[in-house]
Amino acid sequence: MSAKETAVYTHGHHESVLRSHRWRTAANSAAYLIGELRPGMSVLDVGCGPGTITADLAELVAPGGRVTAVDAAQDVLEQAAQYVEERGLAGAVAFATADVHALDFPDDSFDVVHAHQVLQHVGDPVQALREMRRVCRPGGIVAARDADYAAMTWYPAEPGLDDWQGLYRRVARANGGEPDAGRRLLSWAKAAGFTEVSCSATAWCYATPEETAWWSSLWADRTTASAYASLATGGGHASAAELSAVAGAWHRWGTAPDAWFSVLNGEILARP
Repeated sequence: MSAKETAVYTHGHHESVLRSHRWRTAANSAAYLIGELRPGMSVLDVGCGPGTITADLAELVAPGGRVTAVDAAQDVLEQAAQYVEERGLAGAVAFATADVHALDFPDDSFDVVHAHQVLQHVGDPVQALREMRRVCRPGGIVAARDADYAAMTWYPAEPGLDDWQGLYRRVARANGGEPDAGRRLLSWAKAAGFTEVSCSATAWCYATPEETAWWSSLWADRTTASAYASLATGGGHASAAELSAVAGAWHRWGTAPDAWFSVLNGEILARP
C-alpha cells in the first residue's frame, strides 16, 4: 500500500464508537439505496462494522440474495457475525477482512457495492471507489454515504462543541482521512471514472431528550476514552485537560431542554 493510501481509523472500536454504529440500520442510514435492492442480488458491504446495516441488507435481498461483509478489523467482524447469527441470517452473509484500496474479489463480482461512513477514513477515497467500481457488475450500483463534519450543526450554542468540531477535523486529517467527505463524494466518484452518478443528502437529527442524552454521552466518552482521544493527545492536537473540557461541553449541551443536533450526510449512487 502506498503512503497515500495509508490512514489511521480515527474512531477505533471503543464501546462508545460501537454504541453509535449499532444504532445504524438500513432505514436510518441507507434509505437512498433501499429502493434499488431486489431479491437475489449479491451485495458487498464494505466497512461493515458491527453488522446492523449488513443484516438489514441481507433481509432486503432475500430470498436468494447474499451479502459479503468486509472490514479491516477482525474483532469487529466477529461481533458482526454474532449479530447476524442472532438475526437468523448466518447463511445469507459471508465475512472477510479486506482493504478497500485493493479488494480481493474478481472483476464484476457483485450487483451492489455499499460503503457507509467509510470513505472519510481511507487514505485514497478515489482508489477505493475505483476498486468498488471494479468489483461491481455492469449495470450494478456503487453506493456510498458519508457524514460532513463541517456541516454538522446544533442548538443551543456551546463554545466547547465549536472546539470539538475543529479538533476532530484536525485529528482526522492528521490521520490521513477527510472528515468533510459528504460534500466530496461526487467529485471523488467522477475522479474514479464514474460518469453516471446520482447524488442526495439526508440528515440524522437528534432532538428528543433521550436522543440528545445518548448522542452527547457517547461523544463525551469517545472524546476521553477512545482511540480518537489517544490520537488527539499523541499527535499534539489537544491535552488530556482540553479533551476533558470538551467532554464537559458535550454533557452540558446534552442536558439542555431544547438541545438539537443534526448530522448532514452526502450520498451517491454510481453506476459502472
